Amino acid sequence: MIDVYYAPTPNGHKITLFLEETGVPYQLHRLDISAGDQFKPAFLAISPNNKIPAIVDNQPADGGAPFSLFESGAILLYLAEKTGQLLSHELRERHTTLQWLFWQMAGFGPMLGQNHHFSQYAPEKVPYAINRYRTETARLYGVLDKQLQDHRYIAGEQYSIADIATYPWAVSHEKQDINLADYPAVQRWFNETRTRPAVERAWRRANG
Repeated sequence: MIDVYYAPTPNGHKITLFLEETGVPYQLHRLDISAGDQFKPAFLAISPNNKIPAIVDNQPADGGAPFSLFESGAILLYLAEKTGQLLSHELRERHTTLQWLFWQMAGFGPMLGQNHHFSQYAPEKVPYAINRYRTETARLYGVLDKQLQDHRYIAGEQYSIADIATYPWAVSHEKQDINLADYPAVQRWFNETRTRPAVERAWRRANG
């Protein structure tokens, strides 16, 4: 059983998407981040950076005590290695997947997050910041579209943790001032991913 400390954000969704896809049993522990649950000592003991998601694996492979982990990319890599799923053991496929996982973690997530902040939530509208992050968002969608023109999924022909990491951030494309029709390969991938049974289950459970 995996304990998942969670809020319904793009990074939070990554973990439930993986667990639903692989059928690993898990228990959701919802945090109200607007109320400051992420700063409570019990959660900080698991996630010292006071961010969701975090997990506790109650049956780690080494047979030892429960193991806690934070950072969504690290969690996805850990779970993929634990289960042997959604990350190839073949050298080239594996590292292609990891490079796109890190691309999401370093670029697609943070830049889209800044886009959201300055265009949707900032108390003061800063045109320079809005334009900067919208421009970078469009560039990153272009990078993704080019990759998906020649591949069914982000890292190749198999669905992987690279897709799981990226999809939740693309869900809010309209708020990012992105029209998926301008990125037809992304649109094809997005629609296919959205209708996966595990994705539908994860979204229902997360938002239920």
